[in-house]
Amino acid sequence: MLVISDVIRGFTDSIILAQLSKGDSYGYEINKTIQAITDGEFELKEATLYTAFRRLEADGCIISYWGNENTGARRRYYTITEEGRAVFKENLTDWNRAKEMINDLLNKEGL
Repeated sequence: MLVISDVIRGFTDSIILAQLSKGDSYGYEINKTIQAITDGEFELKEATLYTAFRRLEADGCIISYWGNENTGARRRYYTITEEGRAVFKENLTDWNRAKEMINDLLNKEGL
């Protein structure tokens, strides 16, 4: 499982952009969605998640804003930008190419 987690962690930005391409969200909700999709086998550490948010915002891929919650703590929401959509599309193309190469390498080695 460690290898799988390492591979997934390498795609943190793409995973966040994928979730935000479905609609605005906040950190806790994104992490819960990731856990649900992976049946609880993977979650991003809070520090990793918020470091990625800062990096993506600095790169112009996302923007953040404060929610209007009337009860409880205010949430910082994130939305994907057009630049972010373009980066996500490029990352998805790169992922599919890498996945094909790995499959070819494993299958051609007779495994």
